[in-house]
Amino acid sequence: MTTPTLSPGAPVGIFDSGVGGLSVLRHIQAQLPHEHLLYFADSGFAPYGDKPEDVVIERVLGIAAFLVSRGVKALVVACNTATVAAVRILRERYPDMPIVGVEPGLKPGAASTRKGTVGVLATERTLAGEKFLLLRDQIVEATGARFLLQACVGLADQIEFGEPGAPALDAMLERYIAPLLVQGADTLVLGCTHYPLVQASIERVIRRHTDAEVTLIDTGDAVARQLARLLEAAELLRPAGGEAAHLEGFTSASGTGLDAAFASLLGQNPPVHEVAIGATLSNPAGTHI
Repeated sequence: MTTPTLSPGAPVGIFDSGVGGLSVLRHIQAQLPHEHLLYFADSGFAPYGDKPEDVVIERVLGIAAFLVSRGVKALVVACNTATVAAVRILRERYPDMPIVGVEPGLKPGAASTRKGTVGVLATERTLAGEKFLLLRDQIVEATGARFLLQACVGLADQIEFGEPGAPALDAMLERYIAPLLVQGADTLVLGCTHYPLVQASIERVIRRHTDAEVTLIDTGDAVARQLARLLEAAELLRPAGGEAAHLEGFTSASGTGLDAAFASLLGQNPPVHEVAIGATLSNPAGTHI
């Protein structure tokens, strides 16, 4: 497939299975404040973690095609499950476009641990991915770190659709985090972009079990830095000055849901469009928030 013409003034496309990718978007806004951004939340199809890989791949390719049709100059796959399943295919389809994926922060986790034991919180699909397991084995061999893999079934869904601070969220975090602490983890990798959105709740659970320092690894900052490097290398950084950077949202679910997420998580109120999704994504349709 021919990559569209890329322009420094074009927006960056960011997408996730839902609102979790906003944890990445806020790092991108902090590091690249002059860039126009389009954010796609596939909340109508969430979560990705329990879907077959071929279904996730089809979904990712459809969303990417939609964002490319909106003229983006780069793509950020702000979802660990989607990255594991499809980032290689995306790069083959758009070989000239900067594309950044997210992966659980195993390297920074191994570098941060003091006792050599790192807990990894992620979806089942991420933890079962061949690329993830290969990376884990390489880091274990290089550093001797021990990784405790914890599949957090339903956690991304609870964060996406549940009430912040709800007892159900707290109980789920307790169930997944406590065993890692008992086994000696002094570092926890937040291996899904949804998880940093409830970091305060995670820290409360940790404090109930230990007074020792436990490091939390959020890879959103690293993703933003990698995006900046790729844009600079391709001479695609948008210069400062002129029109203020704008943010626009798209969702496959309720526009009011994404609008509320932008307001509560980022303190922003960009325009949000509901997009009808089928086998092929179309231009925005339905309600404009």
